[in-house]
Amino acid sequence: MKKADIAVIGLAVMGENLAMNMESRGFTVAVYNRHTEKVDDFIAGRAAGKNFIGCHSIEELAANLEKPRKVFMMVKAGAPVDALIEQLIPVLEEGDILIDGGNSHFPDTMRRCELAESNGLLYVGCGVSGGEEGALKGPSMMPGGSPAAWEHVKPIFQAICAKVEDGSPCCDWVGENGAGHFVKMVHNGIEYGDMQLICECYQLLKDGLGLANEEMHDVFARWNETELDSYLIEITRDILGYRDENGEYTVDHILDTAGQKGTGKWTAIQALDEGTPLTLISEAVYARCLSAQKEERVEAARTFPHERKAFEGDADALIEKIRKALYASKIISYAQGYSLMRAAAEHYGWNLNFGGIALMWRGGCIIRSAFLGKIKEAFEKDPALSNLILDSYFADQMKTLVPALREVVAFAVGAGIPVPSLSSAMSWFDGYTTERLPANLLQAQRDYFGAHTYERTDAPRGEHFHTNWTGHGGDTSSSSYNA
Repeated sequence: MKKADIAVIGLAVMGENLAMNMESRGFTVAVYNRHTEKVDDFIAGRAAGKNFIGCHSIEELAANLEKPRKVFMMVKAGAPVDALIEQLIPVLEEGDILIDGGNSHFPDTMRRCELAESNGLLYVGCGVSGGEEGALKGPSMMPGGSPAAWEHVKPIFQAICAKVEDGSPCCDWVGENGAGHFVKMVHNGIEYGDMQLICECYQLLKDGLGLANEEMHDVFARWNETELDSYLIEITRDILGYRDENGEYTVDHILDTAGQKGTGKWTAIQALDEGTPLTLISEAVYARCLSAQKEERVEAARTFPHERKAFEGDADALIEKIRKALYASKIISYAQGYSLMRAAAEHYGWNLNFGGIALMWRGGCIIRSAFLGKIKEAFEKDPALSNLILDSYFADQMKTLVPALREVVAFAVGAGIPVPSLSSAMSWFDGYTTERLPANLLQAQRDYFGAHTYERTDAPRGEHFHTNWTGHGGDTSSSSYNA
């Protein structure tokens, strides 16, 4: 009997669809699930008559795999992955490959990679994006881990992943140990930002201009034919036009409390650790937290009622400005995300291909959009580009877009409509493009109360000074005290 090319463990929606995808590309797939009745149901159902090998134990799975064995784990992130690895290590041999396709936190992947390699195995932490449909038809895949594993998994991964117009695969090697899951984490953080920006524009159109759902459906349909062409704009268009069996708009009956699975929070925390101002994505995370405080918000709304006046200006002109503000903020969100990846690459010694990452995100994933092609071009032109908005194309775009962003944020503030991510984009841009910030005063304050020292404009960088501000504080300075 022919052995399997790869195994998939975990037959929930994503695992099952990835297995179907692999088989449809000509691979024989061994499958196993902790609850073995799922294996039997799958083999008798969707997998009937296809090249699958159903297994009822880890040992049986290992015995049915071609060497080097490739085991794709699609189980819940966290402790379940560690427990599964502990079960697999005894039944695998030197050179076999463990693959984690879940949303694992990258430090966990770094630790697991070291564990696997210490046992003679190879390890791949692979970010997978695209949801249920992407898993079945072609996801974006971001693999990292043991470099020696790539030649063995590359033919399968690049066969099953999404492809862009010229056939290029939305999957390539990202880097060592946790690099793949780090890039997937940033992808998810940008996804948080994109979704929040769209939601803020939706509220501006709805509460600021008083547009009906059908009108907003038409607006997003038009926007999807511009530089904003993307999966998230496309599904927003469809959501706003969707009616239930009673002819009512479903979106109007959905409770305004958002959930989250933690990857956006991880991105924001990592940005703090790296000292990278990821303001827009962080605000998107906080916006979800604020939405969850529904009962408090209802009470606060009664205490501080909003008095919004009907919009009396040129609606079409404001709609166009909102579109430009959304595009400007989207560019800023990606600029911040790429800055975080650059900082992490330096920190962890990863050689990230930033243009290649844009290509991986160009198709299959949730944040796929047309303008990612421009990001790829920017980093191909200058791999050492310090910030995306300094690329000539994006600099020209921002010069035309920022006035609209400024007007839209001012309009939102005047109308009492919360736009945390749009306004943080505006603040970051103004801060990043300001030659002299008030941090000179901040440093003086730190030196006053903690003798933390400061640098001077009329002295070389790296030379530090302390002032005895009160005349009785002494001349001793601090290099470690923080408060």
